[in-house]
Amino acid sequence: MRSLFAALVLLATPALADLEEARDMMEAGQFEEAREALWPAARSGNAEAEELIGVMYALGLGVEQDFTRAFEWYLRSAMKGHAGAQSGVGWYYEVGLGMPEPDLTRAYMWYKLSAIGGDPDAAISQEEVVKKMTSEQIEKAHVLVDDYKVWMYPFR
Repeated sequence: MRSLFAALVLLATPALADLEEARDMMEAGQFEEAREALWPAARSGNAEAEELIGVMYALGLGVEQDFTRAFEWYLRSAMKGHAGAQSGVGWYYEVGLGMPEPDLTRAYMWYKLSAIGGDPDAAISQEEVVKKMTSEQIEKAHVLVDDYKVWMYPFR
């Protein structure tokens, strides 16, 4: 069992190094190179890489700005429990960016899930969006949070 764990750690180490290298490239303004470094991990389902690709599309960093694609990358990451991406999805729903119209119920749901996941800013966003919601929207959002929380954060 110990050798299996060691093998898994060795397999994961290059991916983690690639993510750190890609972050360094982004900080240096080397966005196209960062995207190339992130792409294999993101396409393989790595939530951190998916979120960073989402950031790149959202801000037009090394790619043409595309809010719809940004939202899709954030959503992939959010569904895996990435709290930062969950907050991003909440914001997209709140303002309706990359979609036909805002959806405050889903915005609240994603902010709440993000707060449960540990994003420190999500609770503030949740407090702000709830001010714009009807009691029916809030009630529906709580039902959705309960549905998602059970499988996304089963021990919280």
